[in-house]
Amino acid sequence: MSQPGTGTTSMPGQDVDGKGIGRVISKVKNAFKSDKREAAASSTQLPSSPRDDTRSDASQGSTSASAVPKLKILEERAKKMGEKFGLVIESSDLLSHSPNETVLRVDKPIRMRVRRNCHRCNTTFTTGNECTMCQHVRCEKCPRHPPKEGEAGYLAHLAQLEAELKANKENPPIVPDYFWGDERIELKRPSKTGGQDLVHRKPRQRVRRTCHECQTLFATGSRKCENCNHVRCTDCPRDPPKKDKYPFGYPGDAFGPDSDARFECHSCEVVYPAGAEDGTPCIMCGLEKSVESPRALPRKVQPAPDLEVLSRLQARLDGLKAKDST
Repeated sequence: MSQPGTGTTSMPGQDVDGKGIGRVISKVKNAFKSDKREAAASSTQLPSSPRDDTRSDASQGSTSASAVPKLKILEERAKKMGEKFGLVIESSDLLSHSPNETVLRVDKPIRMRVRRNCHRCNTTFTTGNECTMCQHVRCEKCPRHPPKEGEAGYLAHLAQLEAELKANKENPPIVPDYFWGDERIELKRPSKTGGQDLVHRKPRQRVRRTCHECQTLFATGSRKCENCNHVRCTDCPRDPPKKDKYPFGYPGDAFGPDSDARFECHSCEVVYPAGAEDGTPCIMCGLEKSVESPRALPRKVQPAPDLEVLSRLQARLDGLKAKDST
């Protein structure tokens, strides 16, 4: 066989330089060398090894192997790649093969891959029957994936699937479509006076804060009075007020001169009762109030639970326990 050359042929109209002539000479020398090698190989044939004989015998004896043209396999691969990547591959783009060149294709049945796990350490067994982690020999307790199903169970499973398919075919379920895409739904109604339609908006509470020194409204998003430059504090009233959720000030407010000081636990940050003296234990962790207890910043406080509701709930739970015991 002649070795393929790596040089490129010069097109007409191009100048042939010394480098191109050298490539042509090297091609001719390689062709002569390859002819001599083929002649020597044909005159002295080496005896075939026993492994090659066994391989040839096995290939001849295998009845499931079928000869398929190599060009057909390449066309199938090109078609699959074109469908996957959206390419148009012509037959001229494929490698040039002779139409008589064939390959052996063996059709093998589909086999299920079965895995066994050790029931002691849940390690997957390898090809051997001994666990690589705990050296446990595989036994009947070691689970099998997929589990082995008997013929009766398989038939029952098929019957159940057929019944479900028949029921879905006769009474197909109505699947609601909740997907609206990126479109925002707006509820509108025509205006009574004409013109632009009225759009429904979620109601929002408008909160106003007033300076307690000069009675001036704070600007939206501002914590400083525009009239007297007073920083918003806990004494500045809020409209509407929410003293039940914010009993000692609203978040972001500074401490006012008339506000009651409330202190919190240094460990669990639970607020002590109003007017608590040093030595008062915390209701959560029992830590006593001291001079080191920090002042609680204005924040939202959860209301205390109603004792009457708790007692009724406890009585109901006791009744359920009595019914279960009987």
